[in-house]
Amino acid sequence: MSDMNSELHGLSSEEVAARVADGRVNHDTDVKTKSIWQIFATHAFTLFNAVNIGMAALIFFTGEYRNMLFLTIVGANLVIGVFQEIRAKRMVDKLTLITQKQVTVIRDGSESAIAPSELVLDDLMRLSHGDQVPADSEVVEGNVYCDESLLTGESIPVAKVPGSELFSGSFIESGSLVARVTKVGRDGYAAKINAEAKYVKDVKSEILATLKAIIRLGTGLLIPLGIGLFLRTVFMESASIESAILSTTSAVLGMIPQGLVLLTSTVLAVATSRLGSRGVLVQQAYCVETLARVDTLCLDKTGTITSGEMEVAHVQSADGIDEGRAVSAFTAIARANCSDVNETARALLAFGEGFGVQDVPPAARAVAFSSSRKYSGCVLGDGRGLVMGAAQFVLGEERAAEADALCEGLDDIERRLVVCECDGFTDQDGIVGEPTILACVGIRDKIRDTAPQTMEYFLEQGVELRVISGDDPRTVSAIARLAGVPEADLYVDASKLDTPEKLDAAVDVARVFGRVTPQQKRELVDALHRRGRTVAMTGDGVNDVLALREADCSISMSSGSAAARNVSEIVLADNDFAHMPEVVAEGRRSINNLQRSASLFLVKTVFAAVLALICIVLPPYPFIPIQMSLISTTVIGVPSFVLALEPNKERVRGNFLVNVLSRSLPASGAIIVFLLLELVLGRLLGHEFDEISTVCMIITVVVGLALIYRISQPLTTLRKLLLASMSALAVLACTAGGSFFHVVALPFDVAVATVVFCVLAVLLFERFSTAFERNADTNRFLVAAVERIEGGVPAPRFAKPRK
Repeated sequence: MSDMNSELHGLSSEEVAARVADGRVNHDTDVKTKSIWQIFATHAFTLFNAVNIGMAALIFFTGEYRNMLFLTIVGANLVIGVFQEIRAKRMVDKLTLITQKQVTVIRDGSESAIAPSELVLDDLMRLSHGDQVPADSEVVEGNVYCDESLLTGESIPVAKVPGSELFSGSFIESGSLVARVTKVGRDGYAAKINAEAKYVKDVKSEILATLKAIIRLGTGLLIPLGIGLFLRTVFMESASIESAILSTTSAVLGMIPQGLVLLTSTVLAVATSRLGSRGVLVQQAYCVETLARVDTLCLDKTGTITSGEMEVAHVQSADGIDEGRAVSAFTAIARANCSDVNETARALLAFGEGFGVQDVPPAARAVAFSSSRKYSGCVLGDGRGLVMGAAQFVLGEERAAEADALCEGLDDIERRLVVCECDGFTDQDGIVGEPTILACVGIRDKIRDTAPQTMEYFLEQGVELRVISGDDPRTVSAIARLAGVPEADLYVDASKLDTPEKLDAAVDVARVFGRVTPQQKRELVDALHRRGRTVAMTGDGVNDVLALREADCSISMSSGSAAARNVSEIVLADNDFAHMPEVVAEGRRSINNLQRSASLFLVKTVFAAVLALICIVLPPYPFIPIQMSLISTTVIGVPSFVLALEPNKERVRGNFLVNVLSRSLPASGAIIVFLLLELVLGRLLGHEFDEISTVCMIITVVVGLALIYRISQPLTTLRKLLLASMSALAVLACTAGGSFFHVVALPFDVAVATVVFCVLAVLLFERFSTAFERNADTNRFLVAAVERIEGGVPAPRFAKPRK
């Protein structure tokens, strides 16, 4: 170019400064994690927090500060959520820094190392084996093989010569070169794909959706109910403003399940911490629930089924040639060229070491691999030459058939190299004499040792497996078959799926997809969504980013591209896909236990809302906030946390809200019936408010304890201890702590009536529970309730409109 005095002189300092001033710099090439402010805002500015802070402000006005105790739950929930996400963000950012290497540039005729983000247009870069190409560029000098699997999914190295184009995100597998930067920043190949993923991915969680729906419904109800209850208390009961505020806020707070929100955050935080200790980084806590519900797992071949390494699968010696001699020959070649070692050379050296090759003769001369020659070699001390490479280049087209016959028994997925002995090499590294074939070597992608067991686990759990790769479909099919993917022979070449209709039809037939473009990967995930599937996607390259973004749960390897890590909910820090069963098991423990514990919270939400409506017509509202705090602690808070952290490996079944309501509605119904009875009788018999309040609180606690007993079956030592301690705490609060909780001693006749009410309430609860749990999935009342809360008929999976 005219801007350069010499191709190897590079840009001058003035030319670099001019390009920086013009903005022709390699910035904004990756998907970024959320900022700390974005994380805080996501957790802080919610309807849940707004409602609770509003209630706290009203209570503060009354001066009854002890009734603001519920704010500790709000604060704890905020701290847990923000801390967990910031921790994950910092770990992912650290992984990006660790994997990002500086790049050597030639400027003003000398070399220096700079960050990839400091490259400018027309910079000259010097890259060698193992380096990642930081910006789209053109080869100026050198011959290399380039690994573009992170971009295309194709694992076969691509030869690059002067004039060839290098894509950002690819790796130099062998050789070295000088390249001129042709595109920077968002104009680069990888950056264009990443740009489509630069948005905050929606959280896809049935639990989170349920919580938001309950809070929305509660908020919609609390405003008219709260106003009605407040006006009734002030104008018809002649109560003070402070007393009316306390009564109203008590009713309103009971309708918002603060503890359930905190419990969910805590359980998921514990799950992510446990997984973190096993090398699994969870960036979005709710994804453990999603993965527990996944029924379709889309696997990327490279980095998931295969380790990204190569291995020697077969060594077929020629007639009359000892296998040890053949292994010694290619080991000598690999050692001679150890300064330019690549995955193929590593596989050869590892095989030689495992074979037990001793006394490999040292090389007097090394012949490095060249993409133009397509072979490498060495000259031993005695003058003999050894050469290894593609048969047609080592032997010539006329003799290539000899190698083909020798390699006939090798698998289709193996890359074939011929190892020969020759008279030596010319000064230009040309082969001297007629090469003698020693062996044919088959090299293939190394399948992870744990892959078959991991596949078997998912199949046992009813999860359908799909393999999606940019590689040749026959190669992918063979590797999938070896890894244990069922029906791996049902493969398709996605390059022939040139219309949306063809691609959509292939989803119903094929299990393995090869030659898939990044856009097609996303379209395949969308096609599965249209079939009602809950999809998890694994991947580690830039070519996987679009599909990872669209999947319900995305999993990437820490060794992959920064873009893949940043857009994924789960990052496997040690690159071991065998951790996935642990993630699923942790999700099941969390979700099944949350379903059980959530029923305790919704008991209070339901009866508090109905009771508030009743008390507009039939005052007074029997509870004050501190009493609701006692109920929340003894029959909801502590039991739910204990039960939620127990082991649980059952499969997640059914709709979350249906499962919860089938347990909670019977208890809420029994409580409402007998609280209403007490309000009516108490008013008719002229009981004091403190007496009515005490009776109502006792009935609520007793039915709550009965619910704990029911959901704790079968009883273990821990669960028996939990029931005993919560019962004792309730008794202690109503006796020794009576003045603090506004509990009074009951007259004898009222005490007897309370005991009778409690017994009948428990019997009614048991009758309701049996009826609800017998046909929870088809119960019309439950379906109607879920419709009202969720705004539609509950779907079996995450059915929502897709873009």
